[in-house]
Amino acid sequence: MITRMRRSAAFALAAGLARATTAGLRAGAPGGRDRWERTNYAGRTVELYAGPACAVAAALGTARVRPAAGFAVLAAGVCGAYDDVAGADDPRRGFRAHLSALRHGEVTSGAVKLFGICAAGLVAGALLKERAVDKVLAGVVIAGAAHVVNLVDVRPGRATVAVVALGAPGLLREGPGAEPAAAAMGAAVAVLPDDLGERTMIGDTGAHALGAALGAAAVLGNGRAGLLAHAAAVVAAAVYGDRVSEVARSVGGR
Repeated sequence: MITRMRRSAAFALAAGLARATTAGLRAGAPGGRDRWERTNYAGRTVELYAGPACAVAAALGTARVRPAAGFAVLAAGVCGAYDDVAGADDPRRGFRAHLSALRHGEVTSGAVKLFGICAAGLVAGALLKERAVDKVLAGVVIAGAAHVVNLVDVRPGRATVAVVALGAPGLLREGPGAEPAAAAMGAAVAVLPDDLGERTMIGDTGAHALGAALGAAAVLGNGRAGLLAHAAAVVAAAVYGDRVSEVARSVGGR
């Protein structure tokens, strides 16, 4: 009963915080409203307030369980925000494109984001697990999950729906992993209607933070066998990233 109450509280707090932060950012629009607007795939103007709102809600919800995990979620959101701003006009997407640019001496915002999230994941993994192998696996899972959610953020609602679907199994498990899963789901559900309605988008900021929260939930809720399975899954998704994005793009027919 106590565990169920804690899950419900984590979900409700994250949802409420995401909504409140979105409303506050929309009212203040730091830096001017133009900074918070983008044109989506269909040529519609959408807002970016939901991304930071999801990142804050997921980070705080995760930090309530383990501060190190909350740090990884926040770092993922910050790295995503940097790419949202600095890489807004860069058409390159995916690991290969940014690593190719790096080999030619160009440090893209995507490369900064990639290495920043990987570093944060490894730091969090080192603090969350005791054995060296588990520390590395945990870092891979956290950083990889952040990347996976971003891979499916190719059309309205794809990433937020994916977070809800991927987070749901975590709620069925006992232990500390349930609350970060609930927090990620709560934040995603809070912005889902506006995301599906093409009034907002979570961008790299929200996608990476929500994904990192799911990764943290998996790390906190699994031993080595579970970590291996999750690590294999996120690595496979990264290797076949273009295909994953294409499948996400085709779902729903838009």
